Amino acid sequence: MFPEYDVIVVGAGHAGCEAAAAAANMGSRVLLVTMNMGTIAQMSCNPAMGGVAKGQIVREIDALGGYSGLVSDRSMIQFRMLNKSKGPAMWSPRTQNDRQRFSEEWRHLLEQTPNVDFWQEMIPALLIKNNRVQGVKTALGLEIHSKSVILTNGTFLNGIIHIGEKNFGGGRAAERAAHGITEQLVSLGFESGRMKTGTPPRVDGRTLNYNNMEEQPGDDSPGKFSYMDTNPPSTQKSCWITYTNPKVHEKLREGFEQSPMFQGRIKGLGPRYCPSVEDKINRFAERDRHQIFVEPEGWNTVEIYVNGFSTSLPENIQYEALRLVPGFENVKMFRPGYAIEYDYFPPTQLKTSLETQLIDNLYFAGQINGTTGYEEAAAQGLMAGINAHLKINGREPFILKRSEAYIGVLIDDLVNKGTQEPYRMFTSRAEYRVLLRQDNADLRLTPRSYQIGLASQERYDRTQEKSNQTHSLVDLLKKTRVEPNEANEALATLGSAALREKVAAAHILRRPEMNIRQVATMHPDLQNAILQLKPDILEQAENLIKYETYLDREKKLAEKIEGLEEHRIPTNFNYDKIPALSSEAREKLKRIKPETIGQMSRISGVSPADVSVLTIYLGR
Repeated sequence: MFPEYDVIVVGAGHAGCEAAAAAANMGSRVLLVTMNMGTIAQMSCNPAMGGVAKGQIVREIDALGGYSGLVSDRSMIQFRMLNKSKGPAMWSPRTQNDRQRFSEEWRHLLEQTPNVDFWQEMIPALLIKNNRVQGVKTALGLEIHSKSVILTNGTFLNGIIHIGEKNFGGGRAAERAAHGITEQLVSLGFESGRMKTGTPPRVDGRTLNYNNMEEQPGDDSPGKFSYMDTNPPSTQKSCWITYTNPKVHEKLREGFEQSPMFQGRIKGLGPRYCPSVEDKINRFAERDRHQIFVEPEGWNTVEIYVNGFSTSLPENIQYEALRLVPGFENVKMFRPGYAIEYDYFPPTQLKTSLETQLIDNLYFAGQINGTTGYEEAAAQGLMAGINAHLKINGREPFILKRSEAYIGVLIDDLVNKGTQEPYRMFTSRAEYRVLLRQDNADLRLTPRSYQIGLASQERYDRTQEKSNQTHSLVDLLKKTRVEPNEANEALATLGSAALREKVAAAHILRRPEMNIRQVATMHPDLQNAILQLKPDILEQAENLIKYETYLDREKKLAEKIEGLEEHRIPTNFNYDKIPALSSEAREKLKRIKPETIGQMSRISGVSPADVSVLTIYLGR
């Protein structure tokens, strides 16, 4: 009934969809298996993509040839560039999306991708022989063979949904949990754990009083995620902001005795930086209000997502507390919020390619690795799909360094440090964030993706053209010298110090208060040049000049540290024969099995002395 596939992807969430698309676009024959074809790439939580650090990840996925940026652009109802008051390293694109259209666009793209087949069924077991995965077994008992398998099970592995004192099996509202895979993997020697996440109530937007809230419109000149031809929205929908208050907190506290979190019925840890509303008022009792974002679910629906009000308290407490929030006095609920507890596998059991250490050609991606967020999941799925294809074709794995991408930081953190709580990406996790800006993801990653056969020729040509035009403009700004009489009047208007002598235009542009368009007015050659260039070229050139010193410093630091990445540690190296290693380091190294000295140096519990000992032992 089935051919042998190159790659089987289990789960069609954000990770699974990116994995299937990447492997198929590189030439693998892919089967995407999901329990429900109607919920492919469903936005299980908030209907939005991007945000701080997460927006950089979506740009990186797009630059590599993934689909998340394209889908986000085609389904957006609002665009905002966050952190514009800070430096460019902190700028983060975010879209509010039409939930239904997002899923439809993903399914459409996958159905238009050659080499992708679909199958709707639960997968309770893997086919494994001699420590190598050989396919999957379905709930109907069908055996489907493949050269590799990628597990992207999300919150479905033994998922339990909690609302007050009620709990029932489920991987998502109105969808059943998945059973069997955890038990099989544990029997093979894998370590598993439990994590928890949650979601807020959904409400009827027709029953809200927006006059009692603060409007949050999109940007006047909206941007987009993809570097390809997608169009920013011609119109946008506003979001709104309101706040809880002491009366809301008092009402929520009435439900604490029935809280599954406070009464110990939930064992898994939840996301530290996205706590439930009851956790907020318990942990931050000194605060008398918390922000609530009122987010529309799409163009053609009245459903509203109450961001900031995630909860697993009894539904009557949720409802009564919501009615005390300004603007929600007459609210009607569509469904209550809930918490969900599910299995995950500590990611220290993976190689940096996301292949498991115990079973060859078996890959994990997404929440199964202990992460939270659509963007983090999609990034892992993309990398797992790429590496599964490369492995079965006898090619080296595709590994992104910490200095190359937020995706590199994400995977390096997971594999080397692990996580005991849902991992979320922040700009602060990236030590080279001046290099890893949202505006240059294509310049950083598209050439690398093109080399391995994922990024298209069109995408590569666009990137090369952008690079050439950017560097030509930078060169022009550095060699064009501006006379004081050409610049001082404009500088005075802008409150900037006058020139005393002829200087390069780039020198003026480095002033914090100046931008490239203002500097261009000071010389006709510059004015003529920028008229022919797109805004992204101008932005890129301006950033390269303004932050040249910082960029050079980070590049040198990265080169120095990454020298350790060239020093490989032999597979199955025996750490017991080096008595000078600390006992903690020996235990961590035997469990995580780092592939390089650089990777070893980033493992928690491994000291610089341990690194030196092993480096000397290996003759480096």
